[in-house]
Parts: sequence; structure tokens; C-alpha cells
Amino acid sequence: MATLAAHSGGCQCGAVRYRAAGPLAYPHLCHCRMCQKAAGNYFMPLAAAQRSEFMLTRGEPTWFHSSDLVRRGFCGTCGTPLFYDSAESDSLNIVLGSLDEPNSVKPVMQSNTGRKMIWFHELDGLPIEPEAETPDRENAIAASNQQHPDHDTANWPSGASHE
Repeated sequence: MATLAAHSGGCQCGAVRYRAAGPLAYPHLCHCRMCQKAAGNYFMPLAAAQRSEFMLTRGEPTWFHSSDLVRRGFCGTCGTPLFYDSAESDSLNIVLGSLDEPNSVKPVMQSNTGRKMIWFHELDGLPIEPEAETPDRENAIAASNQQHPDHDTANWPSGASHE
């Protein structure tokens, strides 16, 4: 299953931005140990963009070869995981959390579930904090927010360029 066309995204600091003009194929959650380590999380959500429909719109990722077959792209400034790239493929996998609208792509499959956390089924039963932040803390974070907004900008940070 493919998702609808045109997706943009990038890293947390805005140094690397990208656009996928076509649909994203095979949105899935990978639970392998390499993806866990690369994401610093329990799984990595990925979907494939055709190379012919993909372009970097700002900056260049830093690459780490996690194996002879795969390299992983991330922002060299803020460390955000962005891409999973297998050279022989005609597509490049995008880390779905880096999309400007991550809710627009729903995973349709899971892979490498032998490493999936055995307690995931219990998550919906966990208590929910009544207030995540105090208003003063929320205001202080908002006033000093260095995170790139979820859309393309001509320059970032304001008045400067990472290009």
C-alpha cells in the first residue's frame, strides 16, 4: 500500500530538509536491533520514496554504513535519523517521524518482530499524566524553541542559512 503524494520533512534543527514528490511505499515499523540502535528507540518507522521523486531541499545528511549493504542518513548537526539507504534499490527509505506531517502515513506492516518489545501490548493500559508541563515551563520552552517548524522555510534559523 502506498500513501498519498508529496511529503516533505527534515531534521529537528532544520539543517537537512527533503521532499518526496510521489507516494511513499511500504510504510512499516522495523523492530530489528540495528534500527533500534539507529533510532535510539524501540523501533524505526520507515517508508520508501522512489529516488527519481526524491530530493534534498536543504543541506546534506551525514551517512553511517551500518552494514556492507545499508547506510543510514542523519543530521550531522542535531543527530535526527532521516534515511535508510540500500544502494541496489531504486528507492530510499525515509524515517517517518521526520516527516512534517507524520500522521499522514500509517504503517501497514511490521518487520523483524523477533526483537519487538514483549510489553508493547500493555502501553494503552499505562496511566496518562494529567499535565505534561506547567504553563510557565511550556511558555519558557516556546520562547526558546530552536526546533525547525514542520514546513519548509527559506532560511533557518531566522536570518541565517544552513545551506
